[in-house]
Amino acid sequence: MASQRISVRVTGGIARRLKERSRVTGTRESQVVREALEEYLSKDSGQETAYDRALKAGLIGCIRGGRKDASTNKNLFKGFGKGK
Repeated sequence: MASQRISVRVTGGIARRLKERSRVTGTRESQVVREALEEYLSKDSGQETAYDRALKAGLIGCIRGGRKDASTNKNLFKGFGKGK
């Protein structure tokens, strides 16, 4: 597969982290960038789910003093999904 050269400007902090990752892994900086781009671009580009948004907002598991068995207690699920 033919490769194509691109240029990207990054902040000093990103450049330092890239150099460090390259050094630690023993790979070239360009390989680190290719792998990072591949991983980022291979993620599902579909719409974000409500769960994804709640997780990013820090709303998952944020209730203090709530029931610790809410996801496993079968008594709490009685009638769930049944019409009235």
